Amino acid sequence: MYLSVETGGGAYAQALPSDAPTHGWDKLQKQLDNRGIQLGVRYDGGIFGDLSGGLRQGTTYAGNLNLQVILDAQRLFDWPGVTVFLYGLGIHGGLPSSFVGDAQGVNSIASPAKWTLEEAWIQQNLFGNMFSVLAGRYDLNSEFYRLQSAGLFINSSYGIGPEFSQSGREGPSIFPNTSVGARFATKPIRGIVLRAAVLDGVPVDRSNGTQAIFARNGGVLVVVESVYLRRPSASEITPRTRQFRIGRNSVGTYAGKVALGTWYYSGTFDDLAKVRPEDQAVQHHGSRGFYMLADQTVYQDADYPERRVTLFGQFGIGDPRVNRFGYYTGGGMTVSALIAGRKEDEIGFAIAGAHNSTQYMEAQRNQGRPVQRSEVDFELTYLAQFSSHLAVQPDLQFVRNPGTDPRIKNAVAFILRFELSF
Repeated sequence: MYLSVETGGGAYAQALPSDAPTHGWDKLQKQLDNRGIQLGVRYDGGIFGDLSGGLRQGTTYAGNLNLQVILDAQRLFDWPGVTVFLYGLGIHGGLPSSFVGDAQGVNSIASPAKWTLEEAWIQQNLFGNMFSVLAGRYDLNSEFYRLQSAGLFINSSYGIGPEFSQSGREGPSIFPNTSVGARFATKPIRGIVLRAAVLDGVPVDRSNGTQAIFARNGGVLVVVESVYLRRPSASEITPRTRQFRIGRNSVGTYAGKVALGTWYYSGTFDDLAKVRPEDQAVQHHGSRGFYMLADQTVYQDADYPERRVTLFGQFGIGDPRVNRFGYYTGGGMTVSALIAGRKEDEIGFAIAGAHNSTQYMEAQRNQGRPVQRSEVDFELTYLAQFSSHLAVQPDLQFVRNPGTDPRIKNAVAFILRFELSF
């Protein structure tokens, strides 16, 4: 089983101890790893139920099959500092938001069914891993707009805020529709990481079923992020260093993080409300936004160091002229190892608020549609990690003003998520 680790040089895989190292699959993984080939197979699944309110009550199931191959070119070809990453994704099941009617996405793994090559890139690290360049099909959210504590939660906004995730023509290069481009990263001094990415402004897989790369009028997306990381001191590292969640949303352990980011699309976009005399939408060249993130361990038990409390916050501003959500606010708290003997478990509570832009609200009212300013999601979740191969996560969400439509009742949703990783 492998997890992504956040470094100045990008996301890579790190092996976790196996619960059954004599099993054939574990042996094969170890043999291949010794030669520079890492294989990862993970299945994410979740049973969803709308218990009250929303568009309609009912249940559905959503799942993803994730297949990863990571090649260490130094061991394979004597090419120092080079990593090749391939990631195949199979999505199936229903759409929980079609029950709730929410805009943020109550289940982060739910999407229309498809098989796709989600990522395929090559990365070169140089100067003692002080500089890194990556090129290919790349998930922006694997490094940008990313917090360790927020990764516990299931609502999509805790991965990346809706003011950014629902920007551009068909969204930025994130799950489940990525695009191609390049990412650059450097660590000028200890604890500081600077990143920049230049990507196709429209995903490879278009909503109309076509595939294209840097097509005309698509524009480009530029994202820049500066990060401060405080790594745990020697006294804070336990014999079994915390692995905050298995699978795709895992990152390397840190004690604190502050990130500032900005993004810009070079394409042309229609104004949400303003029109010309000939009844055509006013167009704007370019679209931009900004975000701030913070994550901090605020308490660690001296006698039971696995037990700790973290707080996180998210704030993002979209482009109110062309984006539905003018800004986003999110935050929460996680507690690790709350129950004695359950060192790998986490419990958390978080709130995510997606706030409509004034232009969007004006456009809705002009069309005779009632609209409210904000949709707010409250989430309570518990992650029980039974082994390095299995985690189970019951999750309860209360959605206030689903879809910011006053005609939709507040909703209560329950999800039983699980992850199998090999």
